[in-house]
Amino acid sequence: MKIKFCGLRRPEDIEYANQTRPDYIGFVFAKSKRQVSPELAGQLGLGLAEGMKKVGVFVNAPLEEILEAVRLAKLDVVQLHGDEGPEEIRAVKEALSGVCSGTIGKCPEIWKAVRTTDAAVLLAADGLEVDRLLLDAFTPGMAGGTGVVADWNMIRGVKEQLAKPFFLAGGLNTGNLEEAMRAVEPYGIDLSSGIETDGFKDLSKMEGIIEIIERVGGKRA
Repeated sequence: MKIKFCGLRRPEDIEYANQTRPDYIGFVFAKSKRQVSPELAGQLGLGLAEGMKKVGVFVNAPLEEILEAVRLAKLDVVQLHGDEGPEEIRAVKEALSGVCSGTIGKCPEIWKAVRTTDAAVLLAADGLEVDRLLLDAFTPGMAGGTGVVADWNMIRGVKEQLAKPFFLAGGLNTGNLEEAMRAVEPYGIDLSSGIETDGFKDLSKMEGIIEIIERVGGKRA
């Protein structure tokens, strides 16, 4: 099972990631208490140990902003976490393809965050031109990182019809992760508020998540 720790914004957060070694770390470029600039993300990324991939989280961002962040932060993944539909996603994909062979090298993957409002929404998202889905809780007026738990039962009900691998997000923490893993069996998990104390990343909580993953899913490579 893949692990993504999202919302890193301090040098300490990078050190915590280096110690716990998630598969992905996330930088939030949208307006949020965890927001970082592409320049800061690029600087923080220099301290990241090899093997972890960098995800940029965007909410309804202009193409120019996405491309600039990809270049400055050397992103491996562009995560679209807003209301982006098929046309916007296709435009991002084409724009990335247009510069991949130039300044940024290998094309980043594109992930799409989807609110778990109903099964039809998830099934429609499965047809989007993206590499992976990220299934998050629905909170009116909020794009994510709220600590609200996604609808696991609804996800489980449509899981067999989803062709794309998906990350489970929304309110995951050391208290409910094992239950979520067994209930949904996602491709990966994504945590932000669940690895924080008083709004800042907490190494002990990050270590606790890794321990649960290894205990339930086996030792990680």
